Amino acid sequence: MPGGRLTQQERQQIALGLADGLAYAEIARRLDRPTSTVTREVMRNGGPTAYRADLAHRATERRAHRRRPATPRGPQELPQAHGRDAEAVREYEETFTTLLMQQGLPKMMSRVLTCLYTTDAGSLTASQLAQRLQVSPASISKAVRFLEGLDLIRRERGERSRERYVVDDELWYQAMIAGARSNAQLAETARQGVSILGPDTPAAIRLENIARFVDFVSEGITRAAEQAREILYTKAETTSDGTAEPSSDR
Repeated sequence: MPGGRLTQQERQQIALGLADGLAYAEIARRLDRPTSTVTREVMRNGGPTAYRADLAHRATERRAHRRRPATPRGPQELPQAHGRDAEAVREYEETFTTLLMQQGLPKMMSRVLTCLYTTDAGSLTASQLAQRLQVSPASISKAVRFLEGLDLIRRERGERSRERYVVDDELWYQAMIAGARSNAQLAETARQGVSILGPDTPAAIRLENIARFVDFVSEGITRAAEQAREILYTKAETTSDGTAEPSSDR
């Protein structure tokens, strides 16, 4: 498998593959490159609809020219705990960030969330995030406000009254429930259109089918989230007689 930076010819092949509607994995296979390499390349340079090989190549050359060897590039440059491979960690963080961007999160919000996910403590202060990501405190402030609004992180008071931003198991549950509630609102709004458009009209039938589908999916998500929290996030507690019994950590 070839290593190093992508060549201009490889970038042209990526552009042709995107134009043909090929998946990242197929483009990567034809280039004999990791799928994550192609994914990062496309997402860094406009995404699948705006990617241009010549512009991407020039942008990469400019970034390489500006980069100073002694300047930390981000969290991957910090000492790694547990004997981790710093380069492998960096590659993984870039892959995770790219995935979050593909799912609709802006780049800085994706970087902050990835940083929190891959931190053993699961929490960092704003200054720690700024240091790890090599960005301004203002960028961190904007990102965490956005993520809090989506219930993807929460803040808590740490030592010396410093605020810490936290990701934990409960946030996944809350995010799933919030998504189910949003779907329920969609179903309710669709049903409002049934009476307005007439219950026997094609448009009303379509809206009712949407509402039924969304209701079904939302109920399934809610049940699955409840079951997952009970089963996966339950800890065993020792009773007074020395036996263990499950207790939900909520």
